[in-house]
Amino acid sequence: MVNLQRWLAPVPPSVAVEIAARRVTVVEVASPSGAVSAYAGEGLPEGVVTPAVAGPNIVQPDVVAGALKRSLERAGLDAVRRAALIVPDSSARVSLLTFDQIPARPQELDALVRWQLRKATPYPIEDAVVSQVPASTIDGRVTIAAVVARRDVVTQYEQVLASLGIHAGIVDLASFNVINAVLAAGGSADGDSLIVHVAPEATTLAILRGDALLFYRHRAHSDDEPLGSLVHQTTMFHEDRLGGGGFRRVWLSGAGPRIEQARREIATRTDAPVEPVDVRPAAAVEGLGRPSPDVLDALAAPVGMLLRDRVGAGG
Repeated sequence: MVNLQRWLAPVPPSVAVEIAARRVTVVEVASPSGAVSAYAGEGLPEGVVTPAVAGPNIVQPDVVAGALKRSLERAGLDAVRRAALIVPDSSARVSLLTFDQIPARPQELDALVRWQLRKATPYPIEDAVVSQVPASTIDGRVTIAAVVARRDVVTQYEQVLASLGIHAGIVDLASFNVINAVLAAGGSADGDSLIVHVAPEATTLAILRGDALLFYRHRAHSDDEPLGSLVHQTTMFHEDRLGGGGFRRVWLSGAGPRIEQARREIATRTDAPVEPVDVRPAAAVEGLGRPSPDVLDALAAPVGMLLRDRVGAGG
């Protein structure tokens, strides 16, 4: 849904790379069919990637690059020289900013958003990459989803690709592309939906009303708040502040082998069905019969990134 504009390319790449805390994934989507034609991934040892808004994120670049190189080779994509790059949510901050009016000129809007973010950003805004996109319009008021990330943090992820001769044509956050995957698969066609994206280091929750983003919350696991409690708080906010009458569906991504436990925790807090994010309604996956939760999780954000134009997402 949001892209870091410095890396926005006029022609979207056909290959996406995700670097997460505990794995790397590569996916290719064929044109014009939109089917997943190749994919592979490899797990990473704990501590090799430590997502954060500042400081070292890629702690062992050679280990990450080696895993990515092997994944590209297994997928038959080792000749790729341009790819979209997906980074962890914890490497950036997302704010929903609401305005009565927004400037017509992009430069003025950028200046306004930077001014709004300046006080809440724990480093000089001049050191940041800032991007924004309309998230929703309610009663004539426009809400902007703004992403701010330290330039040197994003560069760490880019340099992994660069070490293999790959240019990162687009850089984006994992949760936004999980949302893209849900939208592309028609998972939020009517009613309100809750997206729950679980990463090793944090959980992101987002509320969609159709294709409008109404709520976004990112909480580090170091805060020691159970998933059920986060979902309960979000459900109460949905009812009290957003006029929601319950979620039509909850979409879950990233729980992997813990999916049944996560489903139970969420189900105790909401009456909506809880389903894994499955890209196959939007993109056929060659050779994939009964995918494991880990495979569905690995495909969600990369496929969402590559299908972003189909849902009108991005800048």
